[in-house]
Amino acid sequence: MAKKQFKAESKKLLDMMINSIYTNPEIFLRELISNASDAIDKLYYQSLTDKDIKVKKDKLEIWVIPNKEERTITIKDNGIGMDKEELEENLGTIAKSGSELFKENNEMKKDISIIGQFGVGFYSSFMVAKKVIVNSKKVNSSKSYTWESDGASGYTINEGNKDTIGTEVVLYLKDDDENNKYSEYLEEYKLMGIIKKYSDYIRYPIKMMMVGDEKKEVEKTINSMIPIWKKNKKDVKDEEYNDFYTDKFYDYEKPLRVIRSDVEGLTSYSALLFIPSHAPFNYYTKEYEKGLQLYSRGVMIMDKCSEIIPDYFSFVKGIVDSEDIALNISRETLQSNHQIKLIEKNIENKIKKELEELLHDEREKYEEFYKAFGMQFKHGIYSSYGTNRDKLEDLLLFYSSKDEKYTSLSEYVSRMKEEQKEIYYASGDSINNIKMIPQVEMVLDKGYEVLYLTEYLDEFVVKILNTYKDKTFKNVCDNEVDTLSEEEKEVIKKLNEDNKDMLEAVKNSLKDHVEEVKFTNKLKDHPVCLTSVGELSTSMEKIINSMPSEEGNVHAKTILEINDNHEISKKLKELYKEGKSDDIDKYSKILYNQARLISGLPVENPQELTDMICDVLSK
Repeated sequence: MAKKQFKAESKKLLDMMINSIYTNPEIFLRELISNASDAIDKLYYQSLTDKDIKVKKDKLEIWVIPNKEERTITIKDNGIGMDKEELEENLGTIAKSGSELFKENNEMKKDISIIGQFGVGFYSSFMVAKKVIVNSKKVNSSKSYTWESDGASGYTINEGNKDTIGTEVVLYLKDDDENNKYSEYLEEYKLMGIIKKYSDYIRYPIKMMMVGDEKKEVEKTINSMIPIWKKNKKDVKDEEYNDFYTDKFYDYEKPLRVIRSDVEGLTSYSALLFIPSHAPFNYYTKEYEKGLQLYSRGVMIMDKCSEIIPDYFSFVKGIVDSEDIALNISRETLQSNHQIKLIEKNIENKIKKELEELLHDEREKYEEFYKAFGMQFKHGIYSSYGTNRDKLEDLLLFYSSKDEKYTSLSEYVSRMKEEQKEIYYASGDSINNIKMIPQVEMVLDKGYEVLYLTEYLDEFVVKILNTYKDKTFKNVCDNEVDTLSEEEKEVIKKLNEDNKDMLEAVKNSLKDHVEEVKFTNKLKDHPVCLTSVGELSTSMEKIINSMPSEEGNVHAKTILEINDNHEISKKLKELYKEGKSDDIDKYSKILYNQARLISGLPVENPQELTDMICDVLSK
């Protein structure tokens, strides 16, 4: 029989099928198994209204048969089958979906869970096959037919000799080349892996003949068929969820929390989510890929679907199964629409609620979780410039001066003094270093609680938050920190007025390094400190300058504050009174660099500093 040409612009369209629409050759098996499942579904649904069709549900099955000698893979089903006209329509017309047409013409279409939509899946066969033969016999038909094609050159349809209903697709594999090893699809382990990956939850058994213990071939069902998230919640034990998680997501520890969600409405879906107990080794690297596994009608569409979970919850693993999600023609990517956004929002709220419950009910577990993943919440606030604060701020924890334990912002505010208007914090490389900051000592002596910010993002995050429950965040090293009584303020004000000229001399020695020099009574035993002016603190200066940049170093605007209760104050006053300007200059620079060291900032000229110290000590 002469070859028939494909309807539509066959060569161009088929080339597109093979080279553009699908990105992974192994998808061919997923598509053909899905087609087989659809064929069985059609038979079953038709049997419900046609008494002449007898179906034994336990006999409905799909077979995958590799043949190394012939270099073929056969996918066989005992579904509804196709007659000559249907072979012509479904396989002779590219992008003609018989499954979609069946749904449209069937009165029970709302209850039909058929996978096919676009009618292009079959043509993925040509990514791995040089020739495809389809043998099919329709239910209640006396004849079978064979469709055969080697690609864009066309196809033939002839009467066949198949004696049982259903369809078998025979793929004659391409020869191996430098870029592709098509022979691997003949290996049992490869086929099993693809089936388990994409088609594990097809509702009908997918069978293969496997070599058993006694080196004899035995029939084996490869797929699980019923997904764990479709089982009744009360029938699933914790151990089953744990085993599913460790096997599916290659973790050696059971999850911290399991989240099960079944939603029906405008967008219906099932979700099974897991909060890990520890971070993967590459979690905070570019190599880590976030995303949930996406299923549609039992078929895995995407292994890492990032669109349905926000970045700040990227540590969550699991699956989402929905028939309502709009897919592109290859079923490998999503079409952006309101359904996706709705699912993401629901999943986001579900995760947040679970974490809040963990925080309140199992504090120790939450703190361990936070050590692993808390930085992601901070990234979520920082990267969104605060737009995600309502979702994340109550999940944040910081070390506190109170018992030196983690505290939430809510807990801190609940303990604030009645007259306290600000949430005090201090930044540093470690808690021990923060404790040594002179201003911290002052605030603690006043009976206030201080948050210890030790992570590089911490201060940037609180700057973006700015307030929490109408309380303003305030760095204890900020010049505007006000913990003095009115009497103390008047004393220090008069002191600075009386020594105005001397303080100006110190500032002149330091040139543009500081905005101001003044005496303070905030300090206890320390001689000096640096306080910051404006949004950029000294700790932020250090962090920013440690990052690669083409713009050079940034500098926080600072004020040098000298402890009036320290002996160094008296010494400066004496030197100024005696007119020893050179000594004033040396003492000023030594004190400034001392203040920088206390703040964790580098000394700009160590050699000059050590020479000045030796010179002063030698007198």
